[in-house]
Amino acid sequence: MFVEVIIPLALPKNYTWQVPEQMQLAIVPGIRVEVVLRKNKKYAGIVKRIVKEIPVGFTPSPILNILDSNPVVNETQLKLWEWIAQYYMCSEGEVMQAAIPANLKLSSESVLQWNEERSLDFSDLSDSEFIIAEALEIKGELKISEVQQLLDINNTYPVIKKLVEKGVCFVWEELKEKYKQKTENYILLHPKYAQENELEELLNNWSRAPKQMELLLAYLHLKNTTGIVSQPDLLKKANATAAQLKGLIEKGILIGERRNTDRLPSLPKLLSLDFNLSAAQEKALVSIKEIFESKTVCLLHGITASGKTQVYMKLIEEQIELGKQVLYLLPEIALTAQMIRRLQKSLGGHIAIYHSKFNPNERVEIWNKINSGETKVVLGARSALFLPFNNLGLIICDEEHDASYKQQEPAPRYHSRDAAIYYASLFNAKVLLGSATPSIETYFNVLQKKYGLVELLERYGDVALPAIELIDLKQIPAKQRNENPLSPSLLKGIQETLEAKKQIILFQNRRGYAPYMICDTCGWIPHCNHCDVTLTFHKGKQKLSCHYCGTTYPILQTCLACGNHHFVQKNFGTEKIEELVSEAFPHAVIARMDYDSVKGKHDHDNLIKIFEQHRIDILVGTQMVVKGLDFEKVSLVGIIDADGILNFTDFRVNERAYQLMEQVSGRAGRKDGLGKVMVQVSNLKHPVLQFVQQHNYQALYQFEIENRQQFHYPPFTRLIQVVFKHKDKHIAEEAANIMQQGLSNLFGAYLNGPSQPIVDRIRNQYIWEILLKLPKDSQTVNNCKRAIHQQMVLIQSNKRYRSVHIIPNTDPIY
Repeated sequence: MFVEVIIPLALPKNYTWQVPEQMQLAIVPGIRVEVVLRKNKKYAGIVKRIVKEIPVGFTPSPILNILDSNPVVNETQLKLWEWIAQYYMCSEGEVMQAAIPANLKLSSESVLQWNEERSLDFSDLSDSEFIIAEALEIKGELKISEVQQLLDINNTYPVIKKLVEKGVCFVWEELKEKYKQKTENYILLHPKYAQENELEELLNNWSRAPKQMELLLAYLHLKNTTGIVSQPDLLKKANATAAQLKGLIEKGILIGERRNTDRLPSLPKLLSLDFNLSAAQEKALVSIKEIFESKTVCLLHGITASGKTQVYMKLIEEQIELGKQVLYLLPEIALTAQMIRRLQKSLGGHIAIYHSKFNPNERVEIWNKINSGETKVVLGARSALFLPFNNLGLIICDEEHDASYKQQEPAPRYHSRDAAIYYASLFNAKVLLGSATPSIETYFNVLQKKYGLVELLERYGDVALPAIELIDLKQIPAKQRNENPLSPSLLKGIQETLEAKKQIILFQNRRGYAPYMICDTCGWIPHCNHCDVTLTFHKGKQKLSCHYCGTTYPILQTCLACGNHHFVQKNFGTEKIEELVSEAFPHAVIARMDYDSVKGKHDHDNLIKIFEQHRIDILVGTQMVVKGLDFEKVSLVGIIDADGILNFTDFRVNERAYQLMEQVSGRAGRKDGLGKVMVQVSNLKHPVLQFVQQHNYQALYQFEIENRQQFHYPPFTRLIQVVFKHKDKHIAEEAANIMQQGLSNLFGAYLNGPSQPIVDRIRNQYIWEILLKLPKDSQTVNNCKRAIHQQMVLIQSNKRYRSVHIIPNTDPIY
């Protein structure tokens, strides 16, 4: 028997191992096995399939060990991994690396093993080598951590290298399990006091140790109210010490017991939706169910604040009653925090949350609960797609238009909305896509009758959409504009809103204090040493920061070009906006929501809670504040720099600008319809602004689809981008030209490039790109993918280009 095993490496194809006879009955797809590749390098791999035929051309090595009694990955997941690897042009090992929680992947630790054929003559060894050799001869093997302790140094590599060269030992890899079950101390009453009369007698005859008496009474109260009593809860309630508790245990009154416990607290499983749908929502719900009878995918096009979430909750309730599982995808972690509170109120313990801020042990516990079927509903960001569902009935992809659904780095560069549609097909499940501003590709599929469509075009409670006011920045003198990006009209609007005891959201899609600084004398601008971008000034940290590689630099006092000491800060980030608003409205409570201010696990949720409770008057933020958040008291939204949104070099720029402005405007007037959006912009005649003012998605779609067809962009073509990175600019360019020449015979009509992107150097790697606009014909696309893979092999077989990093990217998002 042989098995094809996926290991977490970017191998062009999966390797095959032999199964020893004594293990054959225990082997099933989806379990982890311990295998060796390249001498002594050990890996924990996933069995993909059992192979009966002997592989041709090589002799498989035996697997060393079976690590699970039950599969950790099911066969449906393995099919998803295979599809993602094929469609997005990566290896199944890279998909496994992204899909499996870190603590299920097992880490390997190098182990030194004594060479028994080596003589005991240690005269040729140095002092350090002698210490290790003597320990190895006694123990047989040592871990690297033990070698470090013996020598009292961290860098043990030179010593180990010499020992291996002198034949004293071999280096071996040992796999170790990283996941550990959490345990906690629980307190029980001794069985002899289970009878009420015995306990009463104990309490009545208590004469000394009043603090212990207080602790015992606290225990009895907790036991009656919660059922189980943990040691930390008891000590906190009684305001007691562990020593006082130890006294009660030594007297035989209480018993301490260590138990396994969940890291994630579980709630009672509820199923009580305490709201009624409006007539429009009820109609939408019925229409969605009718469409699901004939189609797998349905788009719910519901304007902002139309109540899409309540429709989702009704569908989730039905799936739970059918015993099915539901995956609810959201693009941003910030959204999951607010949504989980809503869903837990009605569904309780049926629902779990999953995203990148959870620690590795917590992820394993969620994984296991879904694998066992204990958890019915998962709310999460894109990585939740990889969880081990076994009875999936519905996938909801909310804000389906959002670019955050596309994974950028590292591979697999998958789009979780599109992968979710394939995943659902494996279960014969349904997919509901929801958005107020659907992507052009999704709406095109609707009009092609590939997806169903349900529209919800009135706000919940018949609330009016916000009025949109355009502020012409050209009417404001340039000097005044450079000093303060907040126009007099916007400042007046903020003042009126504060006086009405309402809240304000200010949207600026740049974080930091000033996006760049410039020498006032010669115009020199500080750039990152590793990337071809300007440095952003962060006043709070007093640092210059590169937003591409993350490198920080001290504040420059002297121009490197002319020696002058005077720098001018140009443009405005969220940090500067926050400062200016604080100066203008000193009595208002102001907060900022961007990547720099919400890094902790609960920072998003805490900030959103405080804003919901109206303890913040003005929230300044980047894209995080525009995506689906629901705040009742917000009546003014200010878009500080609409020109920055409208002038990206991207064929999706108009679509993205409309989506951002329409979504952020949707945060205003959700409860009373008295919302207002103020957009600061220089080019009042930009067509997208008219569509936003009219809240007219159909007009945007018509405008965009004509341009896309004319210039051969999706949805009329399928894009594949190939990126070349190397520390030498010329080598990267040469490799790109070789690829272009290799593809030009068959695909020359669809080729664009090679060319350099606007930011052509990141982390000291120069970048060149090729873009293919292929017809939507699966045979042509697959042939092109094969040709790209062949060219990659040919290029990297040449020694000059071996270190060029070649990255194919299907359906790129810029």
